[in-house]
Amino acid sequence: MGATAHKATQSTKPADVERRWFVVDATDLVLGRLATRVATVLRGKHRPIFTPHVDTGEYVIVINAEKVKLTGNKMQDKKYYRHSGYQGSLKEISAEKLLQSAHADRVVRKAVVGMLPKNSLGRQMASKLKVYAGPDHPHVSQKPEEMKLG
Repeated sequence: MGATAHKATQSTKPADVERRWFVVDATDLVLGRLATRVATVLRGKHRPIFTPHVDTGEYVIVINAEKVKLTGNKMQDKKYYRHSGYQGSLKEISAEKLLQSAHADRVVRKAVVGMLPKNSLGRQMASKLKVYAGPDHPHVSQKPEEMKLG
């Protein structure tokens, strides 16, 4: 019998990754479903070259974050917390009030970042997420492609 061919698993290197830009309109999309799709694209799991320890993801721009939908009673019941580090300074705000405030983009950003790895690689992936409350964004020169969801 002849020798069998030995196949080695090919691991993607950071220099081999070509990144594209996508834009997502969050108007009337359910928050969790939007976040899972965006997190998948940020991680690069939609690509055949996906490697768990390499950032193979794309850039994602989310516009109209203030118009995202939450199902059930989450608009009133879901709470977001932040803490300055000083004693007794825990702040709480409902999803409804946060979406009406000047920081409406935090709802989408927090949902997506929560679905990324909790390490330096996850922080690198999160830096490729750009979220804007309104319909305008400053990344027109990157020629983002529209990503269809729902």
